Amino acid sequence: MRFFTFLPGAESSVGVLSGPDRFVRLPFASLLELIAAGDAGLQAAREALERGPRMSLAGLRLAAPIPEPRRNIFCLGWNYSEHSKEASAARGRLEPPKLPTRPIFFTKATTTVLAPDAAIPAHLGATAQLDWEVELGVVIGKGGADISQERAMEHVFGYTIINDVSARDVQTGHGGQFFKGKSLDGTCPMGPWLVTADEVPDPHALRLTCKVNGVIKQDGRTSDMIFDIPSTLEWLSQGMTLVPGDIIATGTPAGVGFARVPPEFLHPGDVVECAVEGLGILRNPVA
Repeated sequence: MRFFTFLPGAESSVGVLSGPDRFVRLPFASLLELIAAGDAGLQAAREALERGPRMSLAGLRLAAPIPEPRRNIFCLGWNYSEHSKEASAARGRLEPPKLPTRPIFFTKATTTVLAPDAAIPAHLGATAQLDWEVELGVVIGKGGADISQERAMEHVFGYTIINDVSARDVQTGHGGQFFKGKSLDGTCPMGPWLVTADEVPDPHALRLTCKVNGVIKQDGRTSDMIFDIPSTLEWLSQGMTLVPGDIIATGTPAGVGFARVPPEFLHPGDVVECAVEGLGILRNPVA
């Protein structure tokens, strides 16, 4: 199933696609409520999909699938081997890059979440190096701590597209830590759909692309991940409880702006389109 959140909400602001341009309204106040309901939530969605009236998507204003996450978005840095190599080269290292032996985790503040088609703020007073990063987003369905790789996929509710927009000069200007440069308001476009895990047979065999003004900048595959989803969940949940609705951005492939020659960054008027095979297209202009 393909869930989404829309505005403005009336009886409900949650829908499920019933065709290319039709949907059924669901009896949940939010996708977080549906996810927290577990199997009962999915069953209620299936029943609504079977019996509910079909409505048109035309003119509907989408929000991010989870517009107000309970916690920061968990993110992985340098989790694609080719991106790790290009980042190392861009920083002027002469020796071959050492791929991480443990996942590099950071978070994006909840105020970064942005709807499909909404404008990414350029934040001209804060940064001159706004960059793009297409990513596969994983949404947790069943919570837990100390999750094993063997059972990890049982905890995945579904997948969405994330653009981990990054202020590179802010990122490097605070001691090399990621949080501030990754957490400017509106720098986590997400959506348009939250696709349930059963509709994505192999999340490690998906093509990801990012276009800026119609030109492909990133073109990779999730098979290039250094840490796949099971190993990521195992590392992340060691001694730390994941809760239903947690969002994990799993890293980006090569082709980001700061590593290009010469470097390229986003400017007002640009349009960014992030796509993940089977999940749709996430489009956002830059304000």
